[in-house]
Amino acid sequence: MPTSLYCTSEPHFPVWGDSARPGSQGVADEREDWVINARCRQGDPEELFVRGAQQRKAVAICRPCPVLKQCRAEALDKQEEFGVWGGLTERQRRALLRQNPQVENWAEYLAAGGELHGI
Repeated sequence: MPTSLYCTSEPHFPVWGDSARPGSQGVADEREDWVINARCRQGDPEELFVRGAQQRKAVAICRPCPVLKQCRAEALDKQEEFGVWGGLTERQRRALLRQNPQVENWAEYLAAGGELHGI
């Protein structure tokens, strides 16, 4: 089940998980180590949930991000449906998931030097 992006009480601190789901705080805690370094943390999270030409701007936010691979893997592993995550649009993530059904763990795949064909 895909998780959602929401903000903690700290302004613009994106957290992956479902704030309404019991026990979801553990998910947020596990992600905090890399999320705290996310470049998008410094801006408005809504900038990443756009359509059309505005997606290019959202992707540009991700390009120099020090945790781009972690974010990308998280979005692919959780099959995030909406927004730009790890520099990938919704369409690009769907294409990668369709073209790479053998990948069970995107974090491991990317850490091992796996390529993102088809984007």
